Amino acid sequence: MASVLVASNRGPVSYVLGEDGSLDTRRGGGGLVSGLSAVSSQDSVWVCAALGEGDREAVRRGVGEPGVRMLDIDPDVYADAYNGIANSVLWFLHHHLYDIPREPVYDAEFRRRWESYRAYNRAFAEALAGAADEGAAVLVQDYHLALVPGQLRELRPDLRIAHFTHTPWASPAYLRMLPDDVREELLWGMLGADELGFHTSAWAESFAAGADVAGTGTRVAVHPLGVDAEELRALAYRPAVDERLAELRAEVGDRKTIVRVDRTELSKNILRGLLAYRELLTARPEWRGRVVHLASAYPSRQDLEVYRSYTTSVAALAEEINAEFGTEDWTPVLVSVKDDFTRSLAAYRLADVALVNPVRDGMNLVAKEIPVVSEQGCALVLSREAGAYEELREDALTVNPFDVSETAEALHTALTMPHPERADRTKRLATASTALPPQRWFLNQLEALRGPA
Repeated sequence: MASVLVASNRGPVSYVLGEDGSLDTRRGGGGLVSGLSAVSSQDSVWVCAALGEGDREAVRRGVGEPGVRMLDIDPDVYADAYNGIANSVLWFLHHHLYDIPREPVYDAEFRRRWESYRAYNRAFAEALAGAADEGAAVLVQDYHLALVPGQLRELRPDLRIAHFTHTPWASPAYLRMLPDDVREELLWGMLGADELGFHTSAWAESFAAGADVAGTGTRVAVHPLGVDAEELRALAYRPAVDERLAELRAEVGDRKTIVRVDRTELSKNILRGLLAYRELLTARPEWRGRVVHLASAYPSRQDLEVYRSYTTSVAALAEEINAEFGTEDWTPVLVSVKDDFTRSLAAYRLADVALVNPVRDGMNLVAKEIPVVSEQGCALVLSREAGAYEELREDALTVNPFDVSETAEALHTALTMPHPERADRTKRLATASTALPPQRWFLNQLEALRGPA
């Protein structure tokens, strides 16, 4: 039994099944892992889903890390809940990504998948109820588990329950696209919590505007996640990153760099970012041969066709720009469409300009990470729809993410910014970005949950 419990789709460890039947343990990182380290492992339990065959085999063998409980949910139920609802419905709602003339379509297949989403959440609620001490604190994470607070409240009314949403929250108009009963169930699930956390006041206000919070006893709070500067700098200055940085410098030469690092996620707006760079080279020909766009675009959700198509489009547009403007000794865009964190950290250090232009984003930690490790200081071009906008807007060059021309002009302003101004802005950006590192972010929520109702 535990006094502090965390629930999330992905856990702090995963297992890979070898050909010889052995299980290899892989440990993850991130804010939750760092945050939970502040709590004694004897008093805490992390409930997560078994994501692959290695994880499921570990559950069957009874292999596991102390304080971690993996749930072996039926693979078909999991696929329907995770890809069919969480990533194909809730993600699209919260990020306002639907192609409205064609989507959404809520039919019998959607209803079947929603049943799986309910069952998936129920498995978490039951596991948490069975593992929690009397009056324990339970911190549920993200849109995958939006029904858990309500379900858990029915099973264990004695618990203190928090839910944190790492994405934006849909506007009331978007939320009303859901069938009425499903929308009501979604809000019922969320309002089962004592406290609902969001990265920014914009997303908290969006939730409150679409839900009747009055009289529920649920508090809506803002907890913006920051960067652990010491940990990030330690990662960025490893020998492997030094080697990759030397390779990038050899490719870039003495040219200025515009850096972006994203998953090929529809909300990240990579295509418009590339179009803005192309317009910069068209409208400001003096930059031809003098700047390189280092773009890291990690493949994301490639089991969904719309994401595979988007990833292909990113690579194709980068090739078009290189074909249009490139010369024998200058490649305008150096794009990496693969998961290469070492390259990304090297690009962080090399950045003169950071481009972070999502159409809608819960936080976007890249906007906070690059200023912390950029060696010469960087100018940040930042979308006003990024969660980080609220904290960083005073020292960033902010843009409408749909306005390609405005973004191109902001890139020009960033590239021509005097070094003293760029250095001063970077220092202030880094200070704001590290104000609430992961461990403090987690403990603030835990303390708020355990405080007076």
